[in-house]
Formats: sequence, C-alpha cells, structure tokens
Amino acid sequence: MTSIKGTRRKGVALHAVLLVGLLLSAFPFYWAVIMSTHTSSEIFTYPPNLLPGSHFLENLRGLFGAVDFFGSMGNSLLVAGSVTFLVLLFDSLAAFVFAKFDFPGKRVLFALLMLIFMVPAQLAAIPQFVIMAKLGWIGSMTSLIVPAAANAFGIFWMRQYMTGAIHDELLDASRIDGAHFLRQYWHVALPVVRPGLAFLGIFTFMGQWNDYAWPLIALTNPDNVTLQVALSQLNGTHGTTDYGMVMTGALLALIPLLLVFAIGARQIIGDLAKGAIK
Repeated sequence: MTSIKGTRRKGVALHAVLLVGLLLSAFPFYWAVIMSTHTSSEIFTYPPNLLPGSHFLENLRGLFGAVDFFGSMGNSLLVAGSVTFLVLLFDSLAAFVFAKFDFPGKRVLFALLMLIFMVPAQLAAIPQFVIMAKLGWIGSMTSLIVPAAANAFGIFWMRQYMTGAIHDELLDASRIDGAHFLRQYWHVALPVVRPGLAFLGIFTFMGQWNDYAWPLIALTNPDNVTLQVALSQLNGTHGTTDYGMVMTGALLALIPLLLVFAIGARQIIGDLAKGAIK
C-alpha cells in the first residue's frame, strides 16, 4: 500500500511539473494573441492587460494595407516547400550512400562534410551573392532555393539515423531479389527512416520560413520578398512602429509553422509507435 501511495505521489508531482512546463511554453503564444488585439499604447500599459482587446480587425486591416501579406506568404511557402523537398531528397540520398556503401575516399569526403557543417552560414553570404549575381539569379526565388537544396546538417543527421535504423540484412535481401540502388533507396531505406525525414523536414521548413538575412540580401525585386522581409517593413522609424499590427502579422505567420509541426510530429509519433509494436 505504501509503495502504491508513493507511486501515485510521484505521478502527481510529475504531472504537476509537466503542467507548469506546458503553461510556460504556451504563454508566449498566448501573449502574442493578446498583443495582436490591442493598440501600441495599450500594449505598453502597466500593469499589462492579459485579456483580449477589441482592435484585432483594425490591426488586420492595417497589416493588409501596409504590406502584400498573402503575396509574401506565398513566396515563403514556395521557397520553404521547395527547399524542404529538395533537402529531403538530396540529403537522404547522400546519407544512404555514406551510411550503407563503401567507396574510395568515403572518410575524406565525410570529414570535409563535417568541416562544412562547422562553418557559419554568414561567412558564405558574400561569395554566394557573387555566384548568384554571375548566374543572373539575384532578385529571383532561384537564389534562395538552389543554394539551400542540400546541407551538411541534413546529410549528417540522416547518415547517423540510417546507420542504426537500416539493417544490412534488409539490403542483402533486396540485392538477392535483384533490387538496384534506387529501388533499395525507395523501397527499403525510406520506409524505415520516415521519422528521421519528418524531423529533418520540420527543421528545414522552419529554418527557411524564418530566414531573414539571405532573402533580404538576395531578393532585390520587391515583388518577390518573403514574409519575414515583408514583416520587417512594418517597423517604423523614430518610435512610430505599430506593435499591435506587427504582432498580428507575426501571429498569422505562425500558422503554417504550427501546421507543418503538427503533421510532422504525428508522422514521427505514428512511425515510432508502429516500430514499438513490431
């Protein structure tokens, strides 16, 4: 009886800690919603108002009048979606080769990959801009999509995941059945590593969606700006920023991220549960 009571107390304490963590994590989202319903003067009142206001529609109209919100959101969706698809394709192919095949220079290439992984992306901005300018891609979406089509982190992550998830016996059996490389990749590797791909997809989409510095440099055409660059135009000068309107834009920009996270997280949990049952 004593052990049962102790177990219940531990369970209650654990749930209490998790509830506190949930509230702390959810509060920034709640505060963003609250600020999007107030004017700037109401946001900076003290003590802060923790209840919704009545200016959300006004802030929404101001947002749509100040920037081409849906046009820039469409640009961000195009860039983030294209880059995510290409990263999942190219990084998983490269990782499959690194994880399950031997070839001359494999260790040297992987060491170079790790060196690239450790180089800050900001150092590549100037040479990348020069290359894009020589190709005539500055100002177009191509300058955002092509340079980000593969990255060292994705290859490293998928290589580590595939090393433990894909058993050599599966590949040997597929070779006996006459499967070539692409068939092994498509029918053997991908079904096993879907949780890893889901994480990489979420990570890549969020990174591209929130990217600000490179789109600001490369997109010289104002019709092609991404959402983050468009939202930065709402920041006024000399203290004239309408923070209610800014927070309304930031809140709407969160919706695609939440949808992608919900879809990807469900994929991760579902595949892990299937593996546990098997």
